[in-house]
Amino acid sequence: MNDRLLEKYTRLIIKTGVNLEKNQVLVINSPIESASFTRLLAETAYKEGARDVVINWRDELFSKIRYTHAPEDIFSEFPEWQKEFYLSYVRQGAAFVSISASDPELLKDVDPGRVAKAQKASSTALQEYRERLMSNKNTWCVVSIPTKSWAKKVFPALSEAEAVEQLWKLILKVVRVDTDDPVAAWDRHKQDLQQRLDFLNTHKFKTLHYRNALGTDLTIELPDNHLWLGGSEHTPAGREFVANMPTEEVFTLPKKTGINGKVVSSKPLNYNGNLIEDFSLTLKDGKIVDFQAAKGQEILKHLIKTDEGSCYLGEVALVPFDSPISNSKILFFNTLFDENASCHLAIGKAYPVCIQGGENLAKEELAGLGVNDSLVHEDFMIGTDDLEITGMTADGKKVPVFTKGNFAF
Repeated sequence: MNDRLLEKYTRLIIKTGVNLEKNQVLVINSPIESASFTRLLAETAYKEGARDVVINWRDELFSKIRYTHAPEDIFSEFPEWQKEFYLSYVRQGAAFVSISASDPELLKDVDPGRVAKAQKASSTALQEYRERLMSNKNTWCVVSIPTKSWAKKVFPALSEAEAVEQLWKLILKVVRVDTDDPVAAWDRHKQDLQQRLDFLNTHKFKTLHYRNALGTDLTIELPDNHLWLGGSEHTPAGREFVANMPTEEVFTLPKKTGINGKVVSSKPLNYNGNLIEDFSLTLKDGKIVDFQAAKGQEILKHLIKTDEGSCYLGEVALVPFDSPISNSKILFFNTLFDENASCHLAIGKAYPVCIQGGENLAKEELAGLGVNDSLVHEDFMIGTDDLEITGMTADGKKVPVFTKGNFAF
């Protein structure tokens, strides 16, 4: 890949993604297959004034070996040193970049119960870390670059090298690195998203009603004083950052007990190295009371049964069907991209920042406002080209929000 484009990408991540401060520590969570790019990202961070850069390497092939051969009880444990690694850096105000680039079906032959145990142990141990990031106490950004196994899943007809090159081109395009000035391009993009936010926050919808031909017929109640966010976010000190690159969504939270009806997925969900496909959820008073999946039923069951909050929803996100990633007609098998091609919901924890003053409230106070809490937060895609969404205001006025898969305003 062109060195100049890679340098532009790393600068965009550091300057716009985490918006690194001078003398701030940067932590990079990276697959070992992404080593060359990760080193370049670290070099850029130092040039932009980082006090230090710490790389947390991950090896998904070893993960499969461990899930296959380690004794069962090990997956209910989480190493204290790993917990301390995350907590020590998050407490000192470090910025975090995570590179999302996994094989979508790496663990398809692994016992899903083992993966679920490990996921729960990790989420429990790192609860403070996750809560600080979801409350925007630290700047953070999730990005991606191609890996061989992922690229071949997206482009199975191409050779490995061709698939990687094609995926690189797509990623750099949707994160606007192919423009003359990516940072300026993102400034314009954030302004466009702000217009959507202004409309939604002005109307203060009480409910949203979703319908499409797949079978989705769902009413979502939104809590009082909810906030729509998108584009960029801010720390309590006012530091602006972009949590996901790419991002095309505007999002808020639902009232935990205020969702009723059926919702049908429109894209596969890559969850912990497994694909869940053609699935639906039925909800009553916010709780998932029934679910079906053509593929990955057991994986979906483990996700929903993680804890008390994982059978409720935590995010409502709007993305037009006519958007850059959707228009690429590519299924990425990676939530970072697929969620930005489609309206989506999330199973599990809600973002406290999506309710006024929520980032400063205790768990009990958030629960009293209808904010869901869970060890998990997993987005799944529901947008289609015929999706209709109607908003209802507190005084009973109905307002079109989506028509034929796109914003009606």
